[in-house]
Amino acid sequence: MGNYLNPGNKGFEKIVQSEYVDKTGLIALLNKTIGTMEMLTCISRPRRFGKSYAAKMLCAYYDCSCDSHVLFDDREVARTPGYLTHLNQYHVINLDITGFLSEAKRERMPMADVPGKIVEAVHKELQSLFPGLDSGNSLMENLICCVEETGREFVFIIDEWDALIREAKGDPEIQSTYLNLLRGWFKNNNFTPKVVAAAYMTGILPIKKDGSQSAISDFIEYPILEPDGFAEFTGFTEVEVRNLCEKYEMSFGEAKSWYDGYDFPDVGAIYNPYSVMQAMRRKKFGSYWQKTSAAESLMTYINMDFEGLQETISRLISGEEVEVDTDLFENDFETFRSRDDVLTLLIHLGYLTWNEEDGTAHIPNEEVRIEFRKILKGMNGNQRWMELLGRSEKLLEDSIAGNREAVSKAIEEIRQTQYAPTFYNDEQALRYVIKFAYIAAADQYLKIEELPSGRRIADVVYLPKRKSLLPALVVELKWNKSSGGAIRQIKDRNYPAILKEYEGEIVMVGINYDAKEKTHSCEIELLQ
Repeated sequence: MGNYLNPGNKGFEKIVQSEYVDKTGLIALLNKTIGTMEMLTCISRPRRFGKSYAAKMLCAYYDCSCDSHVLFDDREVARTPGYLTHLNQYHVINLDITGFLSEAKRERMPMADVPGKIVEAVHKELQSLFPGLDSGNSLMENLICCVEETGREFVFIIDEWDALIREAKGDPEIQSTYLNLLRGWFKNNNFTPKVVAAAYMTGILPIKKDGSQSAISDFIEYPILEPDGFAEFTGFTEVEVRNLCEKYEMSFGEAKSWYDGYDFPDVGAIYNPYSVMQAMRRKKFGSYWQKTSAAESLMTYINMDFEGLQETISRLISGEEVEVDTDLFENDFETFRSRDDVLTLLIHLGYLTWNEEDGTAHIPNEEVRIEFRKILKGMNGNQRWMELLGRSEKLLEDSIAGNREAVSKAIEEIRQTQYAPTFYNDEQALRYVIKFAYIAAADQYLKIEELPSGRRIADVVYLPKRKSLLPALVVELKWNKSSGGAIRQIKDRNYPAILKEYEGEIVMVGINYDAKEKTHSCEIELLQ
């Protein structure tokens, strides 16, 4: 067994000995591609969505240097056609590109040398495991010889394939050298059909575009925008999270609020697996999202304010969905020409979730919304944002204190900022402004829209987080009626009953907009 060539099954063995959610169905999808024109697969997912776990699983399954029956015979893949046909039947080349980058930095090696270092490392192990190979041959020549000698083809498993593309941003020469290495393996009629049984690459971004096309065009790509059959292996499904919550005696409702939000057609809700498992093991819900250099650099792009990007970010934080054109994104971290390019990057990073049918994006859950807040809190130089946040904090204070005139005035002032919709045309537009107005509540409240009650829905409910001493807020909106009518509706339809397990005070806020007078009115009552 080697580090890069036929690494064995120890990595996956450690995974299944801990809490493991069975995702071996992914293997069955890849088995279908072996021996076909679809044998090259590229999966792009956000960080912390199990890409490395999947790579270790595939190594254990395909590697001919080990026996992995005990790891897979009682798993989902064992019930699929072709299970035994491909189990431990191939040589495996397993590369984690981040490992090569770390070594290069440690040795102060130029990034331009990394592609050559990859070739050297694989070739050295190949010659060690098969000493009869000609030392004067190139790696590709000896891989062909190895297949001819052993009768076994290779499965390539490349984790974080795009790490060098990201690290060498702004240096097209290094990127080109690396992409040419991949082309030599996977787009070479004298090599690929003879050696490659299948390839599975994972990364954060889809394959870098070369002109208008993918630089390695023979790969079938399944990005987060269009995961197709791989959607259920993107993260944990709702059933899987329910089962984990039952096992660990944790609230499924809280898990859904914190980590749900990545929804795909025919699959439904997908949860961030890393965060879910951290919550289960620590017996505590919270934000386990890991800030990265890529995420921190987003502050730079937001500050550029492409086409009102800051306004869009504030709309997202308030809970709104925004339209995004994802087609022109260049699949890198440096080519940004518009607001949509930055928002598309946020989708790939997992900071937004994509609704393909509507062409819209929104913040998926509470965990990610907290990270957005952190990013924007670091934008101290953004005076407009800080003014909006200040108004919102004052509005929240006045709402809790029952200062209805101050609340009406604050909502009017916020409506006149560039962040909120200036012109109303229906109650939905009013709802957007209210969400903007209470944006400061994100730190101490969970915001729930259209929460069902006994006979209708409350427009917006702000439920205090566990450590908060603030009261709950139930906000009801009216259009060309009266704010008092909104309060009566809260009482008549018993909206506070939806908070029956909540033991604190409830502030009822009724807001009406008079379209003729273009004015807001407000009524506030406290319910013990």
